[in-house]
Amino acid sequence: MSDTPVRDTTASGLEAVSVGTDALVGMATLGKTAAALALVLVIIFAASALLKRLQRHRQPAGGRLRVVSAAAVGPRERVVIVQVEERWLVLGVGGGQVNKLHELAAPPQEAKASSGAGFEAGDSFATRFAKALKHNAGLKDRPGRS
Repeated sequence: MSDTPVRDTTASGLEAVSVGTDALVGMATLGKTAAALALVLVIIFAASALLKRLQRHRQPAGGRLRVVSAAAVGPRERVVIVQVEERWLVLGVGGGQVNKLHELAAPPQEAKASSGAGFEAGDSFATRFAKALKHNAGLKDRPGRS
């Protein structure tokens, strides 16, 4: 009689170990799948960020067309000023249509007035940041400071 309960406990012990092993194998598989998915998402986001960065530094084809300014005048309507060679076109954009509102001679290209920190058109972020830090550090002549 004592042999039968021992066999039952041993059998149930082996079942528990095999069920636990199956659960661990399932969790390991789930973990590997989640890690692979995370890796794919990281690659997609890195590639999109790289493409956006490369597109930003790219000059438009021919360099003849440039959006000078744009302003929203409604939920879907905008007024846009576009420079085409030496002309400015004032365009109304909305509802799937583009209408020419006015045409102007483009103002002469002058050297852009530099801001208080002395930014220039070709400055990199690091250069602009350094100039801004120098400019802000020089604000000692404000009232209440010596």
